Amino acid sequence: MNTALSWIKAYVPELDCTDQEYCDKMTLTGTKVEGYERLDKNLEKIVVGEIIKIEKHPDADKLIVCQVNVGSEEVQIVTGASNVKEGDKVPVVLDGGKVAGGHDGGPLPEEGIPIKAGKLRGVPSSGMMCAIEELGSSREMYPDAPQDGIYILDKAAVPGEDAIALLGLHDTVFEYEITSNRVDCYSVLGIAREAAVTFDKPFVPPVVEVKESEEDVKDYISVEVQDADLCARYCARVCTNIKIGPSPEWMQRRLAASGIRPINNLVDITNYVMEEYGQPMHAFDLDTIAGRKIIVRRAKDGDEFQTLDGQTRKLDGDILMICDAEKEIGIAGIMGGENSKITDNVKTVLFEAACFNGPNIRKSAKRIGLRTDASGKFEKGLDPRNARAAIDRACQLIAELGCGEVTKGCVDVCAPLSPLKQLPFEPQKYNALLGTKITEEQMLAIFEKLDIRVLKEGGNIMLEIPSFRQDILGSADLAEEVARFYGYDKIPVTLPNSTSTTGKLSFKLRIEQKARDIAEYCGFSQGMSYSFESPKVFDKLRLAQDDKAREAITIANPLGEDFSVMRTLPLNGMLTSLATNYNRRNKDVRLYELGNIYIPEALPLTKLPDERMQFTLGFYGEGDFYTMKGVVEEFVECIGMKERCTYNPESGKPFLHPGRQAQILYRDTVIGYLGEVHPEVCDNYDIGTKAYVAVLDMPVILPFASFDRKYEGIAKYPAVTRDISMVVPKTVLAGEIEAVLVQRGGKLLESYRLFDVYEGGQIQEGCKSMAYSVSFRAKDRTLEEADITGAMKKILNGLEQLGAQLRQ
Repeated sequence: MNTALSWIKAYVPELDCTDQEYCDKMTLTGTKVEGYERLDKNLEKIVVGEIIKIEKHPDADKLIVCQVNVGSEEVQIVTGASNVKEGDKVPVVLDGGKVAGGHDGGPLPEEGIPIKAGKLRGVPSSGMMCAIEELGSSREMYPDAPQDGIYILDKAAVPGEDAIALLGLHDTVFEYEITSNRVDCYSVLGIAREAAVTFDKPFVPPVVEVKESEEDVKDYISVEVQDADLCARYCARVCTNIKIGPSPEWMQRRLAASGIRPINNLVDITNYVMEEYGQPMHAFDLDTIAGRKIIVRRAKDGDEFQTLDGQTRKLDGDILMICDAEKEIGIAGIMGGENSKITDNVKTVLFEAACFNGPNIRKSAKRIGLRTDASGKFEKGLDPRNARAAIDRACQLIAELGCGEVTKGCVDVCAPLSPLKQLPFEPQKYNALLGTKITEEQMLAIFEKLDIRVLKEGGNIMLEIPSFRQDILGSADLAEEVARFYGYDKIPVTLPNSTSTTGKLSFKLRIEQKARDIAEYCGFSQGMSYSFESPKVFDKLRLAQDDKAREAITIANPLGEDFSVMRTLPLNGMLTSLATNYNRRNKDVRLYELGNIYIPEALPLTKLPDERMQFTLGFYGEGDFYTMKGVVEEFVECIGMKERCTYNPESGKPFLHPGRQAQILYRDTVIGYLGEVHPEVCDNYDIGTKAYVAVLDMPVILPFASFDRKYEGIAKYPAVTRDISMVVPKTVLAGEIEAVLVQRGGKLLESYRLFDVYEGGQIQEGCKSMAYSVSFRAKDRTLEEADITGAMKKILNGLEQLGAQLRQ
């Protein structure tokens, strides 16, 4: 939001500070000033000049020589402007002065343009007559300025006086960052009230007294609100005998400084009140309203409506409309209709000031693709009490500026207003929250300046919160008000008076951090890919047409087909990244990603999808299937999953090599999968080498993970090692053998290690040789031969059940 300092001073007349002081103090009290700009920046020695005489230039057809009275003297100025004549009053920059810019509309020079006396085609010229652009402004701020020529001042201007002051450019425009909970500060009055308390100056709001005619407003218009849940209040007033013309200069300057282009007195008044009170208003031509009746109701599904910008908007049943007895004439809180717009021939005007449902206005603006200044204010939730005050202010200006006559009364359809909120005065609690020792008197003085009424009943004090302060809900909010205006810089540094605890990551985030640590320890670099994908991904990954992974959520407003669905598998991003690196000739690339997939319960969506974090690993180059398996087991061990994972080669993933893939199981629960990428999928992604991936489903892993560790001392007794060399069928997996070792080895088994696998001519067909080193140890004694023999006998009996035979 932008405001001119002069507008603020209209309501805080005793305000006296520099621009930087205003910026700093307002920011410290919570009304953050983003920046400011002086309107008279780089404007020096510019006065009012009166053209006394004009002659043609002797050596140039397009130049004229003017004798100009600048008050203290008469100077000669040569110009090429064609719009000036004798007797005109114009802004003149004297010799040694500065102007802000020129006619080209480009960026203004940082230091301005110095003007010096000289000669133009041999004729002396002292100074320069200025166009509005040379004064750092534009035709948007000064609509009466010529498109290409010197700006003509009012005839009442006195030669020699300050032209910059006459044009209202000795001013500063401040830009504020207003938080959405401070709806009152989206108005000049709200900012002025904050400034008054900040600088401890009186706040003088405008006194609104409407001069009304004898005609009754109810003879002109009636109002019916059919959807009161979306319209808490609707105020309507009628003005007759409208005279369209320019608004006064002071109003034009204030609007232009706020970034609003002046148009005419009627439009400018509605915009002025919207900025002043923060209450959007709209004006209808009453002669276009059928039946002289306003009906506030929802639109019908499939309706179309042409707004003031000439665009046809498609409506639905959730959009609130302003209608007459026959048709729709405006989209509530957003924009009026082409069929009821104000023209220069308007005679009678209906003013509207209402309080619409904020969330509905925001959703409606999004659906129809139209967001306006009005909708931006409505969507934050306006004060219903402000609507009547704003419409009365508008009608006051209509009468005072001679724009028309105001009929008596106001049609005010309003749901019962909730009583003003009252909160107990609790100074001890405020001081405890702030760590201060502010007196009760200081606190009450701050509250009274903020228009918070102090109600004393017996020994109790209650604080009545004004309706425009919707952000004050409890004692913490009141303590904040005290802190803001007492001064954050005055609050002493104190230690917390409660027992504090050291912050740390949640268990889920600690597991994810451990995943990053392990991946990076194993040489992987973190990658990030989009959650939005193309439906073509499913074909690239060789998924069957009935595969559940194809049931993806379609995005309502996608950037394009390549980003039109939410991913159900994490592999596309990983393989795309590997392909990018491969085609840029990067060797031995290892990447990992922690990202969500989105699994809908059913389509179309009836509730939010299941967002599952996936730990995805991928590499090509040095390494193989077992390299990836080692990384997975390293991670599983480091997060406290004490038992070893098992692997099921029948994972059935079509995007993985059929003979080099496996499900990863932990305690018979599938926690992920790994394998070599199918050669056809590699070709689809333009990866010209073997690639390997692993995917771990983090929500399944979390219940098994633990950071609890139990210390065990160094073993006191020696270990005994035995080697087992056996011939087993090729269908027997190493995991099955290791399960037998663990089950039959009992408490004495300390460790085991596969150290040889052999297939060759000396081994019968369909079999393989496998050799394990098995270590036994007892914690409380030295093992005897009988202990080892018994354990080995149990293990060998179990291995025989798998079809294993000891090698002779």
